[in-house]
Amino acid sequence: MKLIVFSICKDEAATIGKVLDDIPSRIAGVTEIEKWVIDDGSSDKTAEVAAEHGANILQDGDSKRLAFRFREAIETALSREADIMVNIDGDMQFNPIDIPKLVEPIVKGQADFVAADRFSDKASGEYRRPDNMSRGKYWGNRVGARVVSKLSKHNFHDVTSGFRAYNRKALFALNTDGTYTYTQESFQVLAMKKMRIVAVPIDVTYHVGRRSKVVQSILHFIAISAVSILRSYRDFAALRFFGWLGFTPFIIGLGFIAFLLIHYVVSGEFTPYKFTGFVGVYLITMGIIFWALGLVADMLSRMLNNQEKILEHLKRQRFGKDSDEK
Repeated sequence: MKLIVFSICKDEAATIGKVLDDIPSRIAGVTEIEKWVIDDGSSDKTAEVAAEHGANILQDGDSKRLAFRFREAIETALSREADIMVNIDGDMQFNPIDIPKLVEPIVKGQADFVAADRFSDKASGEYRRPDNMSRGKYWGNRVGARVVSKLSKHNFHDVTSGFRAYNRKALFALNTDGTYTYTQESFQVLAMKKMRIVAVPIDVTYHVGRRSKVVQSILHFIAISAVSILRSYRDFAALRFFGWLGFTPFIIGLGFIAFLLIHYVVSGEFTPYKFTGFVGVYLITMGIIFWALGLVADMLSRMLNNQEKILEHLKRQRFGKDSDEK
């Protein structure tokens, strides 16, 4: 099996050499290992340092963000005929020595996608907050994991880590279109496509005083996570999403109408509460419109599923078959 290890970096000259050097040279079940670094417009010598430590470099001088670079990594891995792709951050938060732990379930044919789990205790399996991780980021991750788990009917503790392994089948199935990050979306896509997903508890090191290249602030992280969660609900549970959007104004509108009718029965006139009738009709209409949008979105979701199958088929034609079909 051929393994390609990717690190998507921006201004990681101080640590990327250590990351590359600590990637194991031998892994059980793996016959070939390639190291790749995608430089997302670094202003330091990230690319030069990475090249000195044996990495192949992809760079174009621009900063196109994590989601775009991840799609580049997938295409490169497929074109290089990789059987397994691992992506790991370039800041030494994750230890490259743990790569075999992520690769093992794939080598043994037990998983298509393996994700590092930062929040599960290795002994008890219970949630725990890693040292030096902010509470805001921790709870934001927990909420995101709960939503993705509910939508996919799995139980995941960590859906945003930057340390993961994919087999070739999963790489064919991954068609993401996010503009900011890929972590939650790729998790959701693979779960909805019934890929075998395994989570491996991994130690993570949060360096005191180090600023994230992805998370600009806690509020920014929460906002981005909220948008990602809403998009997940909209795309993968359209009827449920628009059903709840319509249910709330519909019920409130019925309440307004009921109040007006009760007042009419008691007093024999609508005055002075005529406005409640207009508000009630407006809210009921809004609810019905949301439900109609839900039906349309559900039909579009079915079309999206067919497009996903077409894209996957085209990728197989372009890059070849799955590793287990070679």
